[in-house]
Amino acid sequence: MTEICNEEKAEVLLIAGDLFHRQPLLRELKEVNSLFERMADTQVVLTAGNHDYLKRDSYYRTFEWAQNVHMILSEELSCVELPELSLAVYGMSYHAREIREGRYDTALPERRQRYEILLAHGGDERHVPIQKERLSRLGYDYVALGHIHKPQILADNRWNLMETQPKAGTVYESCIAYSGALEPIDKNDTGRHGYIQGDLTGTGCRIEFIPCALREYIHLPVMAQKKMTGHGLKECIRDRIKELGIQNIYRVTVKGFRDPDILFDLNDMDPYGNITDLADETKPAYDFARLLGQNKGDLLGRFIESLMDYDEDSVEYLALCEGVQALMETRRGL
Repeated sequence: MTEICNEEKAEVLLIAGDLFHRQPLLRELKEVNSLFERMADTQVVLTAGNHDYLKRDSYYRTFEWAQNVHMILSEELSCVELPELSLAVYGMSYHAREIREGRYDTALPERRQRYEILLAHGGDERHVPIQKERLSRLGYDYVALGHIHKPQILADNRWNLMETQPKAGTVYESCIAYSGALEPIDKNDTGRHGYIQGDLTGTGCRIEFIPCALREYIHLPVMAQKKMTGHGLKECIRDRIKELGIQNIYRVTVKGFRDPDILFDLNDMDPYGNITDLADETKPAYDFARLLGQNKGDLLGRFIESLMDYDEDSVEYLALCEGVQALMETRRGL
């Protein structure tokens, strides 16, 4: 990110909390400060979020940042002014892991500079609840939001409220947005990750989402076929992952119907070593009409007859598949 700021000659880098996923060590602050210091044209403004909040003994409190780095340490809304850019950036840092009050609802700008930005971290009931309507009426030129890991746009320059994920390569006339995390944080952080690059002018704010993550977490459903063997399923998974990118990390769910005599060995289905979870939700593809004819009048036949007319995607049909499998396995055991 710091290399990109140098290449683009970015004037400001905004970090809306949670630069670290936990309390930073002193040596970690020195490392990241060294990176910030190398940015020749960029002023950095940051706050502490709910993960790296300001404990009493936090190194944030006493750390001496480079001259181009401005950390807002106050628990109440305060301001960093950059007169050379005609810019004032407002924000506050977390002093506790949770803040349940909507502190940004009345966080009005003080008209100190021509351009005014709010740096805000939160958005759920335990971490500064945010009401889009109130936020949009405060009058900032741009509101840079943190805490939610996925990029989102919440309002445009005309204060039309929305909630949409920005598309890469599209320029938005937007004033309130989450940039999301630079990289996915856990296996539920699906979708593209990156940063927001923007310009403030006299006519409003223009932003663009720039993907930069090295990999994505992808939830991948794979459809099994009724005659598919374990080897065939592994080839299918391999081909889908190769198509989507072997650099990514996957949660694979196998769906559909399988040969009743085949049991998929899930321990042998990870061709590239990048599957974190693999679940088999397939149903055995019994020929219920044939089984009914062979077992007319007995327990298995009566059970099939009571459920076989339901649709394949119904709960009843799933119960039929599992029940027949259990009865067939009991019969084989006898």
